[in-house]
Amino acid sequence: MTPQVEKHLISIVIVMVAMVSSIVGQETKPIDKQKVRTVTVPISIFTKKELKTDQTEEFIQADRLIVREDKEEQTILSIRSITNTPLALQVLIQDDLSGNINLQLSEIATFIRSLPRGSRVMVAYIHGGTLLVRTKFTEDLEKAARSLRIIATGSTPSGNGPYGGVSDAVGRFDGLPSGRRAIFLVSDGLDASQGLTAFASLQSIELDQAITRSQRRGIAIYSIYSPTLLTESGNAGTVASAQAALSKLSDETGGRAFFSGSLGPVSFEPYFKDMSLLLSRQFALTYLSTHMKKGYHKLEIISTNPEVKIEHPKGYFYR
Repeated sequence: MTPQVEKHLISIVIVMVAMVSSIVGQETKPIDKQKVRTVTVPISIFTKKELKTDQTEEFIQADRLIVREDKEEQTILSIRSITNTPLALQVLIQDDLSGNINLQLSEIATFIRSLPRGSRVMVAYIHGGTLLVRTKFTEDLEKAARSLRIIATGSTPSGNGPYGGVSDAVGRFDGLPSGRRAIFLVSDGLDASQGLTAFASLQSIELDQAITRSQRRGIAIYSIYSPTLLTESGNAGTVASAQAALSKLSDETGGRAFFSGSLGPVSFEPYFKDMSLLLSRQFALTYLSTHMKKGYHKLEIISTNPEVKIEHPKGYFYR
């Protein structure tokens, strides 16, 4: 990590520590320890200006953060930077994409090599919803980068969508130590197993399962839309539904989806810059939850500064 980035992070931490100290110092009512539990979720903090310019700012005035669980405000206990901790990353590529994806393989390899030392990377392809692993989790980033392979042009799109493969991939994190976890997915997002109606991909059962499994493990999914022959020649409604499904997958898990209209991107480099910014501004936020009921709980995390944006999982499962 460069001294400049370290300086940025120190500035953020100072602001966040001051904010937490203010919260802790507030007068609160006694809480029955039997009726609360601690919850830790990954968040990314940045300004809207940073995303537009791809330039990090030296100082971020985050002001006060507010955590709402099931629409009820909760008490924040701590916020700590996890940027320097190694990342466990899966690179998943749908293998029936159009041939243009092959032009971006070198950029994907460069991104893999740029990850923090000690990071673990798994590379796999998804064919017809089935996961095909090229390299299991390894700290040898060069080996992971070299395992990327060219996709055969003219492959017949399966139309089954990537989400079954994503669900399978999520389970591969279970044998790893706890820490930062993310998936980088390149896909067209289309699930035509229920037809090609405008909302078919959004209604995919496998999509919902992939989201649920990722939320349970604290895995953020960053997705890039890249078309297959089917979505290249499909109507606007089909493409919009497929992209909306990718957005749902990423938004619900605390990641982000990247599009370039209905066409495949000329370069992934702008997206990798945004991903690097998000990953460099990661924090672990711990709060007290007053909800003891098992099941799904919705989350909303905001800053009182309207210029600050916070990426976070939209919910989690308590078991």
